[in-house]
Amino acid sequence: MRILIAEDERLLADTLVSGLRHLGFAVDVCYDGDAAVERATVNSYDVVVLDRDLPKVHGDEVCRQIVAAGRETRVIMLTAAASIRDRVEGLGLGADDYLTKPFAFAELVARVHALSRRAVSALPPLLDHEGVLLDGPRRHVTRDGQPLSLSPKEFAVLEVLMRNAGRVVSAEDLLEKAWDEHADPFTNAVRMAVMTLRRKLGDPPLIHTVPSAGYRFGS
Repeated sequence: MRILIAEDERLLADTLVSGLRHLGFAVDVCYDGDAAVERATVNSYDVVVLDRDLPKVHGDEVCRQIVAAGRETRVIMLTAAASIRDRVEGLGLGADDYLTKPFAFAELVARVHALSRRAVSALPPLLDHEGVLLDGPRRHVTRDGQPLSLSPKEFAVLEVLMRNAGRVVSAEDLLEKAWDEHADPFTNAVRMAVMTLRRKLGDPPLIHTVPSAGYRFGS
């Protein structure tokens, strides 16, 4: 999944970004509402973690614009206000979830996974194709019952390919879903990640290169 963190408390924002990237998510960050609107308009995010009290453009307005755009993006609203009225107002704006500060990082991750399952095209927590079982919430992969040790980026690439099993996924789509906005489109990062992923998956090979098109998962 690709996530946007919109939070003006930089220490909190950067801590969330670091933790989520460590788990293999593609994460972008911004520190004010103006930048949040711009990124949510330009990029396709699965989840936006949105502080309600952003400077420049208030978080309420950011949420309204995301909802009005008609995208499938899910919004988790963050706020220091814990009253029922505040929660009701936040959800009334179109936010999908509401989290009061301070919160446990593990709870945020659980809510992100929960929202992915409520998407218009719901993302199943378990993917099982041709002997490969990928457990998204637990970040665990096995092939024929044997556990595989994957880096966060290899896990993210495999997840994208398995969610599109049998279909060709371009290198550009992999960059969009498994890397953040700072990824160099001319880098060989995708090729290297796929190469090491193939080696770890073993034989018979399950990731195939489609010349001039991309990669396909499946025999």
